[in-house]
Amino acid sequence: MEKKPHFVRREFPPREVSSVSLALLLAAVLLLNALLYLYLNKFYISSGRAETDPGLCSFGYFKLGAVKNCSPWLSCETINREVRKLKCVGEGAVKKVFLSEWKENKVVLSQLTNSELKEDFLHGLKMLKALQSKHVVRLLGYCEQQFTILTEYHPLGSLRGLNETLHIPKYKGMNTWHRRLMLAIDYVSIIRYLHSSPLGTLVMCDSNDLDKVLSQYLLTSDFHILVNDLDALPLVNRSAGRLVKCGHRELRGEFVAPEQRWPYGEEVPFEDDLMPPYDEKTDIWKIPDVSNFFLGHVEGSDIVRLHLFDIHAACKKKDPAERPSAQEILDTYRKVLTLLIREAAMPGTREML
Repeated sequence: MEKKPHFVRREFPPREVSSVSLALLLAAVLLLNALLYLYLNKFYISSGRAETDPGLCSFGYFKLGAVKNCSPWLSCETINREVRKLKCVGEGAVKKVFLSEWKENKVVLSQLTNSELKEDFLHGLKMLKALQSKHVVRLLGYCEQQFTILTEYHPLGSLRGLNETLHIPKYKGMNTWHRRLMLAIDYVSIIRYLHSSPLGTLVMCDSNDLDKVLSQYLLTSDFHILVNDLDALPLVNRSAGRLVKCGHRELRGEFVAPEQRWPYGEEVPFEDDLMPPYDEKTDIWKIPDVSNFFLGHVEGSDIVRLHLFDIHAACKKKDPAERPSAQEILDTYRKVLTLLIREAAMPGTREML
């Protein structure tokens, strides 16, 4: 009789991950987290975004360029004698702006052009003096009698030109979702600072459309944002029942907050005296639109928008009281940045574990 072949089934023990491999993997994760902490710390502290800026001088003084010592704000006499106008680089309703030179440094000289708006000009000077910080353009001097202000020069100009700047070969490497989100974080940081400033809660009133908002801020050479125009910053004082109105004309469009629009319909002609006042939550309403501009349409920006969807939806609540504070938005932006950097640095780590 022919024997049938006999097959023996071999059992293989389940593959196990050795404790050494697991320990190495966990060590790698911890190391990456430490590197991420140092990386983010670089932005929040070393790059000048810390709560205290070591480059700032005491009140009434300034530092410019590589100079180590602080100098007093330049007086009328010094400005007239030592500052030389080079060319006009801008003009608005209140002032004309000149690129100028002082001791071989490029500076900006602003001069009142409409005497009827001198109160706005002097208010802007008052704000500039009182709010000197890492968020505000550096004041170098002023002359109230001649309605003149001298500030630091930033060659990249206002945020209006951001997209054009990012297409210059020198700056193309900055055109990433990460850098663009950092700019949005800078912007919200400034709004947070204005809402909790040394003077109280200030509202950014020169913000009736996106172009106007962008014109109020400067882009620095190291790709941070400074607020430059402080002519329209009214104060909210809830304890005294004091709210604000941004100007005396009717505001229209979806960019401004609902409470800034005429509430009585087309059949009732606009009257400033009947227009209800409002608070700083008008600034919150505008944050998603401004941030959308910052994020642009680069690779990864849609992922950032997805992570910011909920906080931006909250910013657009019709009831101002239901909108988040600037601090809450800033905290969310920073968490999203940390999360996305971690995911970019450690893809698939969760699955590995």
